[in-house]
Amino acid sequence: MDRRQFCRTTVAAGVAASFPLLSACERSATKVEAGIAAVSLDGAEIELEKAAIRELGESMTGPLILSGNPDYDVARTIWNAMHDRRPALIARCLNSTDVSNAVTFARERELLVSVRGGGHSFPGKSVCDGGLMIDLSMLDGVEVDAGNKRATAAGGALLGALDAATLEHGLVTTAGVVSHTGVGGYTLGGGFGRLNRMLGLTIDNLVSAELVTADGEIRTVSEEENPDLFWAIRGGGGNFGVATKFEYRLHSFDRNVLGGGIIWPLDQAAEVLDFYGDWVETISDELYVGPFMLSLPDGQQVFMMDSLYCGDPVQGEKEFAALRKVGKPMMDGLAMNDYMALQTANDVAFGHGHRNYARSGMVKSITPEFLTTLHETFPKDPRLVFATHTAGGAVKQVDEMATAFPHRNIETMLVGLAAWGDEGEDEGAIASLKEWWSHLEPFTGGYYENLSAGTDSSTVGNYGPAYDRLSGIKAQHDPMNLFRMNSNIRPKA
Repeated sequence: MDRRQFCRTTVAAGVAASFPLLSACERSATKVEAGIAAVSLDGAEIELEKAAIRELGESMTGPLILSGNPDYDVARTIWNAMHDRRPALIARCLNSTDVSNAVTFARERELLVSVRGGGHSFPGKSVCDGGLMIDLSMLDGVEVDAGNKRATAAGGALLGALDAATLEHGLVTTAGVVSHTGVGGYTLGGGFGRLNRMLGLTIDNLVSAELVTADGEIRTVSEEENPDLFWAIRGGGGNFGVATKFEYRLHSFDRNVLGGGIIWPLDQAAEVLDFYGDWVETISDELYVGPFMLSLPDGQQVFMMDSLYCGDPVQGEKEFAALRKVGKPMMDGLAMNDYMALQTANDVAFGHGHRNYARSGMVKSITPEFLTTLHETFPKDPRLVFATHTAGGAVKQVDEMATAFPHRNIETMLVGLAAWGDEGEDEGAIASLKEWWSHLEPFTGGYYENLSAGTDSSTVGNYGPAYDRLSGIKAQHDPMNLFRMNSNIRPKA
């Protein structure tokens, strides 16, 4: 296999150097001719020695991929095309031991680390420049124990696989609304979904997890084992290790549900929102409804309600009756549907390969002033989408400090999205969203760390009273802050 001369002058040249795939199943390919340039945790340029690279490759069951391998560009590509980064090494792990070996390699060299589950990170935290990318995408199995109402999902599994496996048994747990999202980052951040008012957030249904901590240890975390870590990973993001397995509590569920979208022309948004502001305070926990504003493919701007009733459809029809009478909908798609069809309905619109930017914010009170600002400031920009995840119900029924998730008492989570295709539009699309978001931000307090990239100061504020405890657990289990490509919780001094 062809190799290029190692260039010591820059990290970019080192990362771009051509090396073979290194794995235990191709030991003859582990004869690395030179070290490679990489980036340390503090951003300094370092060299990874050839013997250590070879040793890591031979210790793994899955492949260790370097630039120049045919799989390198596919492995480093994530969902958001905004982030075109080049890791020095990609450890494609097949089991938790592979992950442990990769974590140990990075810790011993103070090497920058990113972790890719589904690769769905809006801020691009799944991939790093010049560091080690721990890739869980091949660690993607889902198993269901129907008798005990439990599902186990590997760290790289996708939400669609979790839904599909559990629904086969008439069971379900809360999962997000884009099925090609990874279970890992989604769960660690909290887990909003169409069932959260009835079943709680995904973390409220997490029974245990397998976590590879910064010392390379493979730990089971639950209420009984390592309870401090179990508390922290339920909302604290990827700050505490690499989650290689999740065990979820399941609930009996009829997949034939009353759900779908009701769409109005945007000029009726004020009327619908005025109704929504009072109505949403009266709905049952079985009912989920989320307002959207967006542009259709023909350019027409519309207001939509993403709707689902999780109980008896007859009762659901009664609850939705008043909403369906508001204004003059241009389409009423509320009908009996397969739940999986609803869960995959957004997959194309939020498909891979688009350039994306997002802002999120938590709203504790849906006031008339907020609703007026919402529809009056929505720009005529087809790249922008407004969405929500309605909370309340079971989300609020968990004590605010029972998990690390800091936003139990909100009414809804706002999401501002921009999506476009041409790199030349980056500046304009992001500026358009930021300008619009500046009108909405005063109504919010905190953000959803899965969607927004927090700074050190904003992360402290976002976690509020939970931050001090999180920082202490971080100091105990990751004192060098190896896992920092996230809304980072710094180890307590």
